[in-house]
Amino acid sequence: MPERGSDPGAGEARILRFPARARPEAPAAPPPTPVLEDIRLHRGGRRVLDGLTLHLPGAGVTALIGPNGAGKSLTLRVLAGLVAPQTGAVRADPSAAALVFQRPVLLRRRARADLDHALRAARVPRADRAARLEALLNLGGLEGLADRPARSLSGGEAQRFAFIRALAARPRRLLLDEPTASLDPRATAALEDLIARTAAEGVEIVLVTHDRGQAARLADRVAFVHAGRTAEETPADRFFARPASEAAQAYLDGRLLL
Repeated sequence: MPERGSDPGAGEARILRFPARARPEAPAAPPPTPVLEDIRLHRGGRRVLDGLTLHLPGAGVTALIGPNGAGKSLTLRVLAGLVAPQTGAVRADPSAAALVFQRPVLLRRRARADLDHALRAARVPRADRAARLEALLNLGGLEGLADRPARSLSGGEAQRFAFIRALAARPRRLLLDEPTASLDPRATAALEDLIARTAAEGVEIVLVTHDRGQAARLADRVAFVHAGRTAEETPADRFFARPASEAAQAYLDGRLLL
């Protein structure tokens, strides 16, 4: 099996299907509303979320960035309904969201069967499943790999597959937890293009990333998370030009460690 982080299974012609390109203009969105409010969560005797509040506009790409251990990935799990906080208000609908983990969990079956299983679980009508399956494979540029075992896909292929599989249920919000952390630049560019195109189709993206360049390329808004709190929420261009919080400026300067 190819090593994770490489994408040898996607040949030159396949990669050129996903060229790096300018991020499309975000669709108009209503003012952000609080989907998480004053969230507090303890683990192992430590407060890992400490009054975190998060606003989301319902469209476009919001990047959650901040130092390791700040609570970003845990915030995604609260949004997805996988973790319940001790206190605070969760106003997000978990049934409307899909979560893609940093390391995809793939079934022991061929990619086509894995995706068909997701469509069945999402209760896509049988008459519509074949067309929907092919459309998703085409979206991910994976139609030529559909009959390979899902677990034989390379790092970039597997992450794109997990992405399109998450779209099987037509979620309104897609939660991505460092989806390119283990990928090479070519595979990263392919997935970033897929993220941008999906957001342009109206699916809201919430992206956890440590790659500041990636956040600048993809995000419409940034939520900067530090010490279990949201220290700053602002349009992405404003955040990278003039962060309002001292912690965010220290992070961008490479001075902030948690």
